Amino acid sequence: MTDNAPANPLEILAYIISAQIRDHTIVYVGTGLPMVAGILARFTHAPNITMVYESGGQDPIHGGMPWSVGGPFTWRKSPTIMEMAYSFGQCYNGYVDIAFLGFAQVDMYGNVNTHMIGDNFLLPKARLTGSGGNNDLTSLAENMVLVGLQTPEKFPEKVDFITSVGHLRGGNTRKEAGLLGNGPVAVISQCGVFNFEPVTKRMRVKTLHPGMTFEVAQMCTGFELLKPEGEIPLTPMPSPEIIEILRKKVDPAGVFTSLPSA
Repeated sequence: MTDNAPANPLEILAYIISAQIRDHTIVYVGTGLPMVAGILARFTHAPNITMVYESGGQDPIHGGMPWSVGGPFTWRKSPTIMEMAYSFGQCYNGYVDIAFLGFAQVDMYGNVNTHMIGDNFLLPKARLTGSGGNNDLTSLAENMVLVGLQTPEKFPEKVDFITSVGHLRGGNTRKEAGLLGNGPVAVISQCGVFNFEPVTKRMRVKTLHPGMTFEVAQMCTGFELLKPEGEIPLTPMPSPEIIEILRKKVDPAGVFTSLPSA
């Protein structure tokens, strides 16, 4: 890939995720594009964030793209290194402002399934990875951003199993269940960026990516999407300068942002 090549879908997604990060916040980082997004945010619009890696590394000095949250670059000159359980404790005690999570399914209220596909727990159509730290993050972090592919099967009206609670059944049901934080505040897919209507907590279109229409986004969804009033904004795309930073400083080896070759 040449430096002036157009941004590929993974680079665009990394940029859109990074745009959710505000300066002077504490960011909980998992393996993959969230690591790319966090480092990119630090190099661009959010130089004063504190990055907390899932394995326990605290705010390392960037030295290269980690291959996972257990990679040595997540500890490079960190002021402190803790065990994974303590990183979840940081969430519980309010020291994490934003975290990112993938999913196998997400429903209209932002509930996430990473357990199973099917309606029979003992005989599922597919057994998935389970929770890991997912439920800890959605239950405890101040704000959650969900990232994944949008299809009717992956965006059903009701997930087959609630691994990680979003807004539960909508309204105030999340808080009534005793969970901390604001729950999911955004969902990012190949169609656009979605948020949640403040009263019902139903998923709502925030922006659509260039070339995407509401009708196509709705076709990719297994429930009725809510629309904002007026014209739906376009999702901002990365500038050539940001793509150059991404390729030369953040992930020069393309660990997470290069597409598989044929």
